[in-house]
Amino acid sequence: MDGCTWSGFVSVVKMRMPRLGGILVLGFFGLIAEHIGLGKPTLHAQMPSIPSVEIARGTTPDAPMQPQLAIDVNDAIHVTYGVGNRVLYIRSDDGGKQFSEPVDLGFAKVMSLGMRRGPRITVSKGTICISAIGGEVGKGRDGDILARCSVDGGRTWKSPVRVNDVEGSAREGLHAMASGPDGLVCCVWLDLRNRSTELMASISTDGGESWSANRLVYKSPSGSICECCNPSVAIDRQGRIYVQWRNSIAGKRDIYVSVSDDRGASFKSVSKQGLGEWSLGICPMDGGAIAVDGESPYSAWRRDNTVYFSQGKAKEEKLLGMGEQPWVAVASNRPWVVWLAKRGGDALLLRPNEPAPEVIATNAWDPVIASSLNPQGSLAIAWESAEGDARVLRIAMIRP
Repeated sequence: MDGCTWSGFVSVVKMRMPRLGGILVLGFFGLIAEHIGLGKPTLHAQMPSIPSVEIARGTTPDAPMQPQLAIDVNDAIHVTYGVGNRVLYIRSDDGGKQFSEPVDLGFAKVMSLGMRRGPRITVSKGTICISAIGGEVGKGRDGDILARCSVDGGRTWKSPVRVNDVEGSAREGLHAMASGPDGLVCCVWLDLRNRSTELMASISTDGGESWSANRLVYKSPSGSICECCNPSVAIDRQGRIYVQWRNSIAGKRDIYVSVSDDRGASFKSVSKQGLGEWSLGICPMDGGAIAVDGESPYSAWRRDNTVYFSQGKAKEEKLLGMGEQPWVAVASNRPWVVWLAKRGGDALLLRPNEPAPEVIATNAWDPVIASSLNPQGSLAIAWESAEGDARVLRIAMIRP
């Protein structure tokens, strides 16, 4: 089918067709698929397929936005999100049935929030670290990455520490953070200290309480990487760091990955993800995500109006379906991918070994998925939803 997998084709048909028409078309193509040996497609429900819990609700200017997750070795779920210029933290110790009252962490006078801008969270060796970008003025005119840590389960928090060592260089507002073994944490961000947009990193070896001098991950030969697509980062069990971003080289805005084999001291290997290229004059504001389990990275990204996935080898790709804003997590060495059919549309989940995604939410924005540090633990998915005039944050739990 011209390089398109059957499961990807089914996904495209389902998203393109109205409910009844899509079913009829799938029935027709299902007969064809069985006849030529591709197998029978799986038809998932069009209404949300898994239960979710509301964790926050509000209306502008107090609408909660951009939830992020971390799950520790005890399967406690740690959540951060933004409300206006505030960073909030909550946790659940009963598998996501109930959550604590939110703790307001403050941070900055004006915070970057929305379109994948917002706080990030990691858990490492008993230390919770939350980072956010903000400044006195905001709106791209200033902005620093500030990190706050708790060593008592979120009851008390240490004073903010600045991560970027050139003041205002993180003002684009896009960053990512991940934890690894022995308190290793890596923060990456779009940096403007040299006027062009570069990718920078800083390393913490104490769970996020202190940070190294900044290190250049990548500078585009064309001057700037993609100016407003979120980066992502993951760390494997050996301390290798994988950083993903959308590049910009000679008008092509494709996803690239760099790997550090020395715990962030240097970033040398750089590889483009996937087979195709995306020639685009403007930033699509969609950087995808990367995750790792053991020694194999898993990458999900968007090219044009389609979501792709690769495992391990950069020059391979699998078409997942139409959509945008993918996020990926790994549990028991198997990838789980969430994405949007479109912003404000259906949120989709592709389980391991399933041929097509299922709808987990409607009227959704910017889903994220996280797996537990416990190999036998849970996964959690969080997203924003619109319900009338309110913006609602929801979380759904999954057992692998």
